Amino acid sequence: MDCHTNGGFRPSLHSKDHGQLLDVIDLLRSQRINPHVRLPQLIVCGDQSSGKSSVLEAVSGVRFPTKENPCTRFATELVLRRDTVATTKVAIVPSNQRSDQEKEKLLAFEAPCVRIDTIPSVIDAATEAMGLGSGTKAFSEDVLRVEISGPEQSHLTLVDLPGLIHAEGRQQSAEDVKLVTSLVHSYMANTRSMILAIISAKNDRANQIVTKFARDADLKGVRSIGIITKPDTLRTGSDSEQAFVDLAGNKDVVFRLGWHVLKNRDDNNRECSAEERDRQEREFLSRGTWMSLPPKILGIGTLKPRLSTFLKDQILSELPNLICDIQVGIDECQSTLTRLGEPRGTLQEQRLYLVRISQSFSSLIKAAVDGVYFHKFFGDAMTPAGFEKRLRAVVQDALLEFEKDIRREGHYQEIIEETSPRKKADTPKQILRSKFLDNVRELMRRSRGCELPGTFNPLIVGDLFYQQSKPWKRLVERYSERILKATRKSLELISLYTTDEATSEGLIREIIDPAMEKYADPHLLNLSPSNVSVK
Repeated sequence: MDCHTNGGFRPSLHSKDHGQLLDVIDLLRSQRINPHVRLPQLIVCGDQSSGKSSVLEAVSGVRFPTKENPCTRFATELVLRRDTVATTKVAIVPSNQRSDQEKEKLLAFEAPCVRIDTIPSVIDAATEAMGLGSGTKAFSEDVLRVEISGPEQSHLTLVDLPGLIHAEGRQQSAEDVKLVTSLVHSYMANTRSMILAIISAKNDRANQIVTKFARDADLKGVRSIGIITKPDTLRTGSDSEQAFVDLAGNKDVVFRLGWHVLKNRDDNNRECSAEERDRQEREFLSRGTWMSLPPKILGIGTLKPRLSTFLKDQILSELPNLICDIQVGIDECQSTLTRLGEPRGTLQEQRLYLVRISQSFSSLIKAAVDGVYFHKFFGDAMTPAGFEKRLRAVVQDALLEFEKDIRREGHYQEIIEETSPRKKADTPKQILRSKFLDNVRELMRRSRGCELPGTFNPLIVGDLFYQQSKPWKRLVERYSERILKATRKSLELISLYTTDEATSEGLIREIIDPAMEKYADPHLLNLSPSNVSVK
């Protein structure tokens, strides 16, 4: 498939193609590809007690724990699929921070009885399996995956995140606040994530930080939708009610996807059926100032198809780039496997492997030194990465600059005439020609030897030369260090290209770096008078 072609594939909301499209994304997510390739998803974010769990209940028809205290202690992937047969599956996807033993234990998690009506107890069992509870950590980076299929379900996948905490308290430590904030930020930062920002009408909008987080992650508001919960807690006709109506009308915090209003179950109707809950919601939203809002943004009946459509459109728009990212990842893995080579468990196999890579290594080194850059390793010369691989070009570039610096800064004294203008202080020391000649005559007087009268000791030419070349050592050391660094970088890049990272690190540590340190010995750059010859 062409990576840059979006095509005209547009599956309908409840179609088999739509379900298969989401299944492919969910399969990739279940294979824990997310750290390497970001996947399209709908994430549910909000402050604690903002009504997130009630939104999930309304969308899925499944009861989730709803308490005053934090009830979402980890990310929960809710996978809804339309099917003729009603099924429910639960699994835990361990965090990358877990040890291999902990991962194995969590992957083997099995709830005692998995049915739609037992989801709350299943979540409690998963909470215990993750090691969350009284006296232990309050939140986890593990993910609970709940798959629900049935004839009444829409094709939809949501990721419910723990509620944002404003400050530490008796039940949440400062570390918990930091963990939850970091978790929510990481999901929001995924540019393929659709953000569902849950706002409770029971609390002033300005006091709920989820909209700020959403706008920080989505500056233009193109992948965010706001959901207002608990509108029945507002006093009819109050300024607060009008403020939330304006918010729902996309007049305050503007999102391209707009806002939606849901009525949660209240404490008196906690045990009512889903049908009764939907009826009470329709009745409430069909009166008062809420009637001024478009019907398509009111109630659960219109929210589910909106979310399904948003997720479907997001997947289709990101699919070409997603395929490209996956292909790039596959190519990188294949390249790594190629560099790893055949298994080498014995000493003989290891030696044979080193002999093979040494041939490729030597070939690329010779090409870099000779300036023959035909191999694909050298890349594009117009990019910084491509240029630093071309060792001969880098060294020649440094030597041209060395020539300029020697001409500009290589002499200790600059001989000037009486009428010459004075230069900046950072240039070589300036001396008048008459003063310089006086110094030369004095040096000749102090350096007399066996020469005939009227002649001078020719050795003073060497003394004058050495005096004038005092800056050379500093310049030579500077450019020698630069060339050595360029050489070391080139060797490192070629080593990484021809073998795997672990082998490359060993070669650099045991062979390349010791050799480079020898050439970096300052005694090799000794420019004392005894080492300077003048012919």
